[in-house]
Amino acid sequence: MSDTPPESPADFDAMTRDIAEVPAVEVIVTVAVNLMSAAAVKLGLTEEGDKHKDLDEARKLVTALAGLLDASTTEISSFHAAPLRDGLKSLQLAFREASLVPDEPGQGPGEKYTGPVYG
Repeated sequence: MSDTPPESPADFDAMTRDIAEVPAVEVIVTVAVNLMSAAAVKLGLTEEGDKHKDLDEARKLVTALAGLLDASTTEISSFHAAPLRDGLKSLQLAFREASLVPDEPGQGPGEKYTGPVYG
């Protein structure tokens, strides 16, 4: 059990006000960066390497990132989208390298949204 008291309705009101002030582009980019970070961990690309490596989880995260970027293409500027797409491609390539049996081109994580990714 936790020693912290449950949050009061006033706390939720404050959180709602805070999120209401954040532009949609910023929310989308923040979610994308979080997905990228989680995927990198699951691909074993952190200092701890293989400790948290889980390619099944990485596949889900990379696919979710690709879907988010595909769906938000017209909603965020190329200023925001270009580095996110580059990061996605890097993760897709890292996934391909980490796989013992690589997916066929076009069948890797997120490639239904991005098309085949080649090294």
